[in-house]
Amino acid sequence: MTTCKVHSLESFGSVDGPGVRYLIFLQGCRMRCQFCHNPDTWDENGEAQTYTADELLAKALRYRSYWGKDGGITVSGGEPLLQIDFLIEFFEKAKAAGVHMVIDTAGNPFTREEPFLSKFQELMKVTDLLLLDIKEINEERHRRLTGHTNQNILDLARYLSDIGKPVWIRHVLVPGRSDYDEDLAALGDFIRTLKNVQKVEVLPYHTLGVFKWETLGKEYPLKGIDPPTQERVKNAERLLGIRTDG
Repeated sequence: MTTCKVHSLESFGSVDGPGVRYLIFLQGCRMRCQFCHNPDTWDENGEAQTYTADELLAKALRYRSYWGKDGGITVSGGEPLLQIDFLIEFFEKAKAAGVHMVIDTAGNPFTREEPFLSKFQELMKVTDLLLLDIKEINEERHRRLTGHTNQNILDLARYLSDIGKPVWIRHVLVPGRSDYDEDLAALGDFIRTLKNVQKVEVLPYHTLGVFKWETLGKEYPLKGIDPPTQERVKNAERLLGIRTDG
């Protein structure tokens, strides 16, 4: 029996997957995104609630009547793939109960090396959809923004396309960090090579998490950067090939 470290739970999510969803935010992330609004999830040994798969599923199923035909459970973070052994057990039990299961991931732990790949293949058998956050298509700018390479993240996108696993691609639009026309166009071109993308979303950068950085005694790296204008959001949507009304 495996356990997981849970940062927080949200009973009624409406933007992290289809329908109304029960959201589980796991503790721990190795990326250091400059715009992160939950830096308190970074520490893998940080303060967290511990649950078994049965305990967590029972807690979530109390809200099943609200999910309708499209809703279900989304596991986010932090970075959920850091707790892949737990995810396999939890998702298997949830799928046995007929629940629609979604993973919200930045893809940082992905590798084709063992034992991770075999575990990931097991997890994909019981996963309905992935929300894949691609922070930047440009390697150098991705490293500046997150502290990590994007090569294995892009490889994850290709792998999911190859196995036909449904994906929503998400891109956080940060002025001066991930809002370069040439990169957005390149990301759009990359997305068009994938055969499994059901949806592409631009998530405008916001400053709602600044107080968490301050509470943790961390210097906020994007001080002075405002959220993108509506014009820049629409520009990004156009370059990424997102169809919008009007």
